[in-house]
Amino acid sequence: MSIIHDTNKHSVFLLQYHLILVIKYRRKAVNNAICERLKEIFSYIGDKEQYKLEVIEFNHDEDHIHILFKAQPKSEISKFINAYKSASSRLIKNEFPEVREKLWKEAFWSRSFFLATTGGVTLEVLMQYVENQGKNNK
Repeated sequence: MSIIHDTNKHSVFLLQYHLILVIKYRRKAVNNAICERLKEIFSYIGDKEQYKLEVIEFNHDEDHIHILFKAQPKSEISKFINAYKSASSRLIKNEFPEVREKLWKEAFWSRSFFLATTGGVTLEVLMQYVENQGKNNK
């Protein structure tokens, strides 16, 4: 399997992330229709110039969502997450009023989130690659 890197005018990169967002107090508020709408909102906001994010995979359980996405070096990920959580919370509660019955007060998302980088190789392989740099030249 070959790894396909992204490019822009000045760089070659591979920036992939795994994001988990949890419903406040783990309330069971996400169904297939809400998940699909959350994905649409993610793609819409992520396409804006300051973010330029691309969804690789998007799925859910009743109380959280998982998103695999690609970014660019100039992507402002923490700003995006805040914008996404704010907009999606507002839109979901307006478009799916029944979801309010499942929430505690008006909060949709938990304040915290999980974000990890992903890549084409393991950390061990990368560490070995860096450690071996220049050894053939000595």
